[in-house]
Amino acid sequence: MTASTAVRPDAPAPPPAPGRPAWRWISPIGAGVAVLLAGAPVSAVVQGGTWLGYAVAAVCLVVVLGTVVQRLGRAAVLIAQVLGLLELLTLLFTDSALPGPGAFASAGDLLAEAGSTIDTGTAPVAGSPGILLLTTAAFGLLAVAVHGIAVSADAPAAGGVPLLCVFAVPTALADRLLPWWAVIAAAAGFGVLLVARDGGRRHAPAGAVVVAVAAVVALLVGSTATLVGTGGRFTGNGAGGGGGGSIGLNPFTSLRGQLTQSDPVELFRVTGLPRATYLRALTLREYVPDTGWRASAPQPGVPVAGPLSPNAPPGDTVTVDVENLGFRDYWLPVYGVPRSVTGVDEDRWAYDQSGGTAYSSRPREEDAWQQQAVLPSPSAEQLRAASGPDVVDRAYLDTAGVDPRVSALAAQVTRGARTEFDKAISLVDFFTGPDTQFRYSLETAPGSGDDALVDFLTVGKAGYCEQYASAMAVMLRAVDVPARVAVGFTAGTDTADGRTVTTRDAHAWVEAWFPRYGWTPFDPTPLTDGRTVIPPYVQEAQNAQNAAAQGGQAQELQEDPRPAPSDPARAEPAPPVDTPTPQPTAGQDPGSGALGTVVLTLLVALIVLALLGGPVLARTVLRRRRLAAVAAGGPGAAAAAWAEILAESRDRGYPLPRSDTVRTAARRLVREHEFDDGAQDSLRDVVRGVEASWYGGAHPAPGELTDAVRAVCAAIGGTRASLRQRLLPASVVEGIKELGAARREASRERETSGVG
Repeated sequence: MTASTAVRPDAPAPPPAPGRPAWRWISPIGAGVAVLLAGAPVSAVVQGGTWLGYAVAAVCLVVVLGTVVQRLGRAAVLIAQVLGLLELLTLLFTDSALPGPGAFASAGDLLAEAGSTIDTGTAPVAGSPGILLLTTAAFGLLAVAVHGIAVSADAPAAGGVPLLCVFAVPTALADRLLPWWAVIAAAAGFGVLLVARDGGRRHAPAGAVVVAVAAVVALLVGSTATLVGTGGRFTGNGAGGGGGGSIGLNPFTSLRGQLTQSDPVELFRVTGLPRATYLRALTLREYVPDTGWRASAPQPGVPVAGPLSPNAPPGDTVTVDVENLGFRDYWLPVYGVPRSVTGVDEDRWAYDQSGGTAYSSRPREEDAWQQQAVLPSPSAEQLRAASGPDVVDRAYLDTAGVDPRVSALAAQVTRGARTEFDKAISLVDFFTGPDTQFRYSLETAPGSGDDALVDFLTVGKAGYCEQYASAMAVMLRAVDVPARVAVGFTAGTDTADGRTVTTRDAHAWVEAWFPRYGWTPFDPTPLTDGRTVIPPYVQEAQNAQNAAAQGGQAQELQEDPRPAPSDPARAEPAPPVDTPTPQPTAGQDPGSGALGTVVLTLLVALIVLALLGGPVLARTVLRRRRLAAVAAGGPGAAAAAWAEILAESRDRGYPLPRSDTVRTAARRLVREHEFDDGAQDSLRDVVRGVEASWYGGAHPAPGELTDAVRAVCAAIGGTRASLRQRLLPASVVEGIKELGAARREASRERETSGVG
């Protein structure tokens, strides 16, 4: 190499050779294609293909700006790309022509909409404007990050780090396995990033083969290893991939998300169930005023193999087989009063007898289980006459902090009810009777800013199972009936072989306590689509009421529990809404308005952390490889030992001249880093081993230099390092610069000599 062709490591890339300007587009286009291919998993969490068009627009803009402005330097490229992306988002999603306060306010509203969708929905969510803004911004920022690493810094392998963010976001939104083609696309994207670079044309065929083989091997390993996903299966239909349905630790959020899915996902196939019965996942005991019911840690449980309920109430004993098609959760759903559960890992599941909940320490997906259970079938008269020792926890009567207006309404509705059972029937009739003013809807009516429960009961009077179960349970407690909220699924749909339960059957209901009969279900949700399970005792009580009313004896049975409407014009019941709205609207949850902004902020933070953590990660990998070579001994041990010592010194701000001999470099190390006697002895051992290997052919035995190298590196590492030295190890950063300079020089020489 002549002096005229030398290139400094920090010099900008040379301009393309005359007559071949197209090559300067190869790396930017490759980076953009890599981002789009790696973004394939987004299809699992956003419905339709609209998001892809917006993503392509954002990535193309970043590629074009990066290529056009690259001659002005890296900083200019970054500024141009960010400003261009901001302008594109402004034009696509706001009414403004330029970024400004109005545009930011509109974008904030859309992000609030996206936050509400994320907070209350489950994948795949609808491609609303807010979701499209979020995904477009994410793709644009990722394209900027990948361009900066793979093109500007000429480190395409490191560009794969921010691509991991594309997988992180869909995985956070959808706890399910990604379809196989998304994995193939992502692998291809990383391959494109590696082979699509200036001067790398002749390596493209070999690189494509390597990437294809690696993708096939990854799929084969992933499809057979149980540590991948939830069951080692790649599935794209949502029915068997895990995570199609779950209750989790935020049960009402999960319920609404499952109910808003445009296409229900099949979760369970059940055989052996003699009649329609609720499938209970967990129960909620704690009510927080103006916040709602909250899942609490279960009580210490007993093994699910049984016996689980030694004091089960009278009823039909059944054996039920449950085939799990897509449910992964902390909770194992059970029917009635369980006696035993088999077919699952007994060491991972326990049963909380007080809460009636089978649980695990982390989400799991079982293929199938068999349950022996008692299905109580008391009559209305038996529940009216229920008596016995009061053994229920007094926490199920807690109404601390409940608005007095709720208690007053509960007393008014149940006025004249002679027994606890009659109080429960009065409340069910209040919400679901023929004269009710309440209606079912996933879009809760806006309140007055007062207590949320009071708003629902007196103003909105519209909601879904969360609002109805929450209200009735609180009102039962207000009239001294122990109550809790149960979360799980309705009975599902009858089939030739049993019953099928889907995400559309997700539900919440009320369980009231009666002596001798235990926790007894009541459902106050006014569904009209046939999904409601009407227990025999409720049907019996309602039939008796109807018969008495038709015979003119309604007053003898019980006083009308409903308060007279203040406005006769409003007494006409509103038409029921029995079809869940497929996509939520903005502003349904005031508490989640900023969640979209938080998600975007976290995404940006992930990219920044990836950029900052890349050099540290690379240094850690190199250190481990070198120390492993030292420990293995043999011909490469001495070179690895000396390379690690030189890298450690360079990281601490003292690079050693390449022209130094081993002994000269050793003297510099002792002087610069102020080695003590022990460190000097260790350094002598390393120097002797290196010289013997390099000049005498006597290579170190396995482990011979390990302790000495570690001692020398520890002595060098004792030197105080700045934050910049820790985050950007010089041995990695300078190494990348030198490698980039060497590649540019080689490319320039090939172009000069005409070698393709």
